[in-house]
Amino acid sequence: MPEFPSFPRSSANASPRRARTALLAVPALALLFAGCATPGTATPNGDDATAAGGDAASGYPLTLDNCGTEVTFESAPERVVTIKSSTLELLLALGLEDNIVGTAFSDGPVPDDYADAASGLEVLSDKVPSQEVTLAAEPDLVFAGWESNLTAEGAGDRDALASLGVASYVAPAACKGEGYMPNPLTFDEVFREFEEAGAIFGVTDAAADLVASQQAELDAIEPSTAGLTALWYSSGDDTPYVGAGIGAPQMIMAAAGLENIAADVEDTWTSMGWEAIVEANPDVIVLVDAAWNTAEQKIAHLESNPATAALPAVQQQRYLIVDFPATEAGVRNVGAVASLVEQLEELG
Repeated sequence: MPEFPSFPRSSANASPRRARTALLAVPALALLFAGCATPGTATPNGDDATAAGGDAASGYPLTLDNCGTEVTFESAPERVVTIKSSTLELLLALGLEDNIVGTAFSDGPVPDDYADAASGLEVLSDKVPSQEVTLAAEPDLVFAGWESNLTAEGAGDRDALASLGVASYVAPAACKGEGYMPNPLTFDEVFREFEEAGAIFGVTDAAADLVASQQAELDAIEPSTAGLTALWYSSGDDTPYVGAGIGAPQMIMAAAGLENIAADVEDTWTSMGWEAIVEANPDVIVLVDAAWNTAEQKIAHLESNPATAALPAVQQQRYLIVDFPATEAGVRNVGAVASLVEQLEELG
């Protein structure tokens, strides 16, 4: 593998002493994160997130505890590889397309609002890029949608990337470690993550505008009051994979006024037998539409499976459809809530 230059703009694994010093250096940025720390940025022992800037004007250096890995940004990242749609679309929403040197593992086309900005971006891989492919883009930051994207078999182990001068950052809602995974995920946490990204890239005003816009859109939604139960069907034929009680599916359904039949499972997603689904008899079924497992394929399976074909929701085709990229924490979540409410109204 060729050697790549070390980029001085960001570094990982700074010492705790340095992190505490930075926290005291700029009260203004500390206040940005104080009071809104969540399991996504808190240390395992419950201390507030280590986040501060050494320069009151620039907000740097900025140190964050990201899924248990301490990452320090000396300045705004300028060459970013994004992995997963959630990370790509957040940067596009913040107007940072010029900072993106490569994208990978997207879950589908970007929304129309971002299509022009994304049109010239280089796609490194349809799946998780290898470390060699990732480093060939000469990034100073790899922004991953899942922790599993950052392994030796994937884009690179976080410590290995840091040793080459490449910082790594995982969307905090995707953190899985105890004390880091949001439980439950809320829109307040999603919006806080937008603000954290704004601090990383030095675009706090753009992040504030994004949050304000999405909060206003969310506040304007009138959720269903019909008391309907719902199944969030993501994938799987023999054993379906469904939205559980603490992740984005639960957050979206609750905001739309739907009661999740798997809400008692303390996880983001879970497997659920068809027998349990039939017993729960959901009023509506939310179908995740993905290129590799479309909503049409799920409908065909529901209507051909003797167990589910008798469900009233199937017989009366009470289906709601959500695009896969909207099923993970990100800029599409509020729109997904609005879409579910509109589809419920169309169902009558």
